Amino acid sequence: MKKSFLISFVFLLIACNKNDKPIIAFYYWKTVFKLSETEKEVLKNNNVEKLYIRYFDIGLHPKTTEPIPVSPIHFQENIDKFDIVPVVFIQNKVLLKSNVDIDDLAEKTLHLVDEINSKNKINCREIQIDCDWTLESKDNYLQFIERFKKLSHKKLSATIRLHQVKYFKKTKIPNVDSGVLMYYNMGTIASDSLNSIYNHEIAEKYLKSLKKYPLHLDIALPIYFWAIHIRGQKAIGLRSKLNVAELEEDKNFEQINAVFFKVKKSNYKNGIFYEEGDVLKIEAISAEDLKMMGEELNENVANTPKEIIFYDLDEFNLKNYEKNIFEQVVSCF
Repeated sequence: MKKSFLISFVFLLIACNKNDKPIIAFYYWKTVFKLSETEKEVLKNNNVEKLYIRYFDIGLHPKTTEPIPVSPIHFQENIDKFDIVPVVFIQNKVLLKSNVDIDDLAEKTLHLVDEINSKNKINCREIQIDCDWTLESKDNYLQFIERFKKLSHKKLSATIRLHQVKYFKKTKIPNVDSGVLMYYNMGTIASDSLNSIYNHEIAEKYLKSLKKYPLHLDIALPIYFWAIHIRGQKAIGLRSKLNVAELEEDKNFEQINAVFFKVKKSNYKNGIFYEEGDVLKIEAISAEDLKMMGEELNENVANTPKEIIFYDLDEFNLKNYEKNIFEQVVSCF
């Protein structure tokens, strides 16, 4: 009887763990932290307690080619109610430098994170490193992670791309406590009709690899929109904060089909010059896309993610979705 009870208890415990839903979190990717009323409402309605905030990028000085911080964040609002995770984005070209001083880079990176935390009275428990490292930058990246982890004495997470999951034996796995799978930016920026943010056919080539990846992965999903600026059949840039609704109201643009708009008359919009004949290709993620992402990930991940992090918290993005979309996506897991 006791043995039967114990077995039942173990199965119940496993079932409960399996049914634990991930929490909802957001990335905040602006240079000034100040929440709009819409952003505050979404955070409140979804019981969000954790924010991943981009603190700064690390790039190369244009003249000396030495690593430098780029656009550090400024806080204009109290954030006591949130668990803050500083995110540092390291441009891959920094780690491609053969003579980069990794120890110095790690020390200076942590120093600036600590400086921002101290100035804003933030006591973080975790830091995240965001870098799309390659085979050529792998050794420097892995060395940076090792050094940074020893210096910080905090939980360390890292962003992981799909190709780094599928080919992890070559790209290696960073020595971090957990990873965040960036489930977006799957295609190339091009003038074709494919969506470079999310493409189900491309995703399918990588999904089966997820169960074999030995590091725990949380999931980052896209809620952003952009337009690809095309001139002479060539993509010449990405234009943020543009969507179909805005272009439909602008008489300088003519809608060709569901995602393409043609410039009828040369004009400036949001500080960008558009030449007559240019084309804008709108790339967006629908609520149906998000739910499909959730379902296909749930079927393929090795373990249920603890967090679903939406990229990124911005009023422009949020207004394109119904209020309960984030709960709907999380319920897929």
